[in-house]
Amino acid sequence: MSVSMFEFVSKAKLPTRFGDFTIHGFVDTRNQQEHVALSYGEWTEDATVHIRVHSECLTGDSLFSTRCDCGFQLEKALANIVEQGSGVLLYLRQEGRGIGLLNKIKAYALQDTGLDTVEANEHLGFDADLREYDICKFMLGHLGIKKVSLMTNNPKKVNALTSLGIEVVTREPIDHGMTKDNKKYLQTKTEKLGHEFDPHLFK
Repeated sequence: MSVSMFEFVSKAKLPTRFGDFTIHGFVDTRNQQEHVALSYGEWTEDATVHIRVHSECLTGDSLFSTRCDCGFQLEKALANIVEQGSGVLLYLRQEGRGIGLLNKIKAYALQDTGLDTVEANEHLGFDADLREYDICKFMLGHLGIKKVSLMTNNPKKVNALTSLGIEVVTREPIDHGMTKDNKKYLQTKTEKLGHEFDPHLFK
């Protein structure tokens, strides 16, 4: 992987409801896709840093949808980082597990007819999950991070970071945001995509 594929653009202060972060902007020069990292606090070069790798979800993150747990997890991750005293949230612009916003709406329409989230993506001709994480190495390297404690329920993210040479010291579960509207969605992620939620949540 060539570092020239990715570029750091700029950083600025970003005060939020959770605390005062710094926002760092990056670009994938292969497709001009823009990604950001939100950092909080400081750490040493050999520290294990609390991070969350969060894929963009306009409906959940910005429009307060309860069809998924994305917005809930985004807020929980930012709160956790502040509580820990330091950490980073990588916000990757890969909507709908990589299929894009409008295709996600099409998938929602199919889910309204009874398909689950995996079946809907496959009906549209996509794999269940098209996300890529290779820019994470560049983003974390720019921030001086080699070892992480990763907030996720998705073992594929652990494997993805590990394959990039990032040491995942621990995985922190982030079971948060179950609603009556997303219970089936979360159960499908557990049964078909391998996400590790507490099974008692579905009883």
